[in-house]
Amino acid sequence: MKAEISLFNSVVMFDIKDVEIKNIDHLGIVAGIVDSIGLVEIINESIGVNENEKVNAGQVVKAMILNGLGFVSKPLYMFPKYFESIPCEHLIGPGVKAEYLNDDKLGRVMDKLFIKGLDSIFLSITLNVIKKFKISLSTSHLDSSSIHLHGEHNSSLPEVVFDYQKVENSLLEEELETKSLQPINITYGYSRDHRPDLKQFLIELICSDDGDIPIFLKSASGNIVDSSCFGQILVDYKKQLQFDSLMVADCALYTENNIKLMSDTKWLCRVPLSIKEAKLLTSTLPESEFIESELKHYSYVAKKITYAGIEQRWLVVQSQERRKADLQKLSQKITKNEEKINSELKKLSKEKFACETDAIKELSKLSKKFKYHQINKVSVIENTQSSGKQEKFYQVSATIMEDKDKINPSILSAGRFIIATNIVEEAELDNTSMIYKYKAQQSCERGFSFLKDPLFFADSIYLKTPERIEALAMIMGLCLLVYKLAQRQLRLALYESQLKIKNQLGKPTDTPTLKWIFQCFQSVHIVNFNNQKQVSNWNEERDFILKLLPNHCHSYYSFIT
Repeated sequence: MKAEISLFNSVVMFDIKDVEIKNIDHLGIVAGIVDSIGLVEIINESIGVNENEKVNAGQVVKAMILNGLGFVSKPLYMFPKYFESIPCEHLIGPGVKAEYLNDDKLGRVMDKLFIKGLDSIFLSITLNVIKKFKISLSTSHLDSSSIHLHGEHNSSLPEVVFDYQKVENSLLEEELETKSLQPINITYGYSRDHRPDLKQFLIELICSDDGDIPIFLKSASGNIVDSSCFGQILVDYKKQLQFDSLMVADCALYTENNIKLMSDTKWLCRVPLSIKEAKLLTSTLPESEFIESELKHYSYVAKKITYAGIEQRWLVVQSQERRKADLQKLSQKITKNEEKINSELKKLSKEKFACETDAIKELSKLSKKFKYHQINKVSVIENTQSSGKQEKFYQVSATIMEDKDKINPSILSAGRFIIATNIVEEAELDNTSMIYKYKAQQSCERGFSFLKDPLFFADSIYLKTPERIEALAMIMGLCLLVYKLAQRQLRLALYESQLKIKNQLGKPTDTPTLKWIFQCFQSVHIVNFNNQKQVSNWNEERDFILKLLPNHCHSYYSFIT
């Protein structure tokens, strides 16, 4: 097929087959962040490189990250198909073709990653990120979430061979065969996804509050209870990173065993109201004792407490917004409870009893179930059977009223929760900062929301072995790392330059989401014509955004000759 283009008032004829157009969109940003981390090199150093392989392990992991952040909902078995429309050599490396990225190659790389140790590989990558991008670890946040799966998952990891290569002289060392480690158990457990009918595994995640950067990621069996492992996770995390970080978690961390285990670790977490002292404090403290926080709509009361033999500072926090919502729910519960009681009393009033004592006894039995009410007036009526023998029977009726002694503790505890820390002195961590630090726990929740986004390939995990599921979970974590790091660097550049970009509504912002930036780069192509490559559909807005990102991103959108 022939076509023509007009260049400077002259017409050039060419064959359309001589023109190659590939989609790059936002993938140049992803590839650039991967390069700036040094991720390919770290993976290859860990697993080794075989000079005869067409695509190395680091490049395969980079390709999987590009696929994961492509937001095209293509599962892994469509992996080669996905790369047919993007410039593989440009984004991944010279000589890399789409057909090299097949499911067999992916599977072998995931097996090697598992055997080498997924936790240590992920940590070595994040340590490099911390050092290179000066990520603050003053506060770290721990949480977990479940990911459900379909089908059966049997452990059948084959033996794989690792090729190690000396960096200094590029000579291959002796090949070593390594046996597999024990995989996680894909099984039933408490489902955060509200799918108890499906088997699952857990992802345990630690993020820095500096840009929500994931620092630690580990897969766990689907039936693991958070409270049984959170303490040990944080102790091991501190040893591996050798940073004096404040560890923040939810109430799963607050157990007697965990508190004793973390005696040398600074921690802050929520106190479960199942603890008698905690429940008593939230339901008895008068409003007058609360001090207004610098954080709007929050107030608190500080208490020195000793629990599990460790001196602590408890902060009873009251949120005005949450209090309003809790009181509304309480009112609805009281009304609903009253309707239920009146229905039961009506039913009771129709029953016949042999004596007055039996009638009162049955009413008393019913009243013990009242949560917010008490008996107000009681009436026992003596009646006689109208047919047959003239036998007496008794019927009881009653009215109810709200029981203030039962309701008042619920009113007082509305909108209240307790956070605790083993940092007793306010000079080291003041009360308002405690609230700020705990509220930042959402960094992990945002990470899990990202991983569970329907556009992300975590939604269609289909792999049949626990080992590869674990490996894929680490790749998902690396996708999160790349995404959050790019977003952090962009926002940091905007802050330092005092510049802003337009958001989805066309309003200036210095905190754009990377997802929006990805959308801004849609329909960017690499055009190859007459052995010359250039980027098409480029504009000033994209150029402005690109200059705010790390230098490694720039080369993917530059003219290539």
